[in-house]
Amino acid sequence: MKINASEIRVGMLLEYKNDLWQVLKTQHVKPGKGGAFAQIEMKSFNKNTKLNERFRSSETVEKASLEEINFSFLYKNDNNYFFMNPKTFEQIEIRKDVIGNKGNLLTENLGVTISFYNETPILVDLPNQVNCKIDSTDVALKGQTVSSSYKPAILDNGLSIQVPPFIEAGDEIVIDTRNLEYVKKI
Repeated sequence: MKINASEIRVGMLLEYKNDLWQVLKTQHVKPGKGGAFAQIEMKSFNKNTKLNERFRSSETVEKASLEEINFSFLYKNDNNYFFMNPKTFEQIEIRKDVIGNKGNLLTENLGVTISFYNETPILVDLPNQVNCKIDSTDVALKGQTVSSSYKPAILDNGLSIQVPPFIEAGDEIVIDTRNLEYVKKI
């Protein structure tokens, strides 16, 4: 699907120069003299390289068409994560490097959305918030600061995040999967 350069947003997938690119940053500029343009920073899915490109506002770019299907997480092994489509019971496996750090947040039967490009899974979207348990955390020093301070904590899945001082080991919390930050205590 063709879109104007002014419609490009962060997170979009574009087909450009015979490759698939994810938009990392966009900056729309309207100089005093000359036509408006969009400065776009993109990352290649296949080659893992970055590209800065300038598009005139009148130019069109091909937006990648993705098929999004809901799956449930089943289990993982050394190299892959395994998911099942709850409607068709079809199972697929996805390499760990496709999911990255967010794979630590996957729990059994967690519902995820997998985006396919030409029948190849390229993105796994987790729910915006998941529940986790604190495995260990540092002791908060009383009167350490007047403003809100955070302390490091390690979750039961091995991830390390920053939490408020009142959180203790064994507490259940909600974290945001988009930026891996503390949201609230349960």
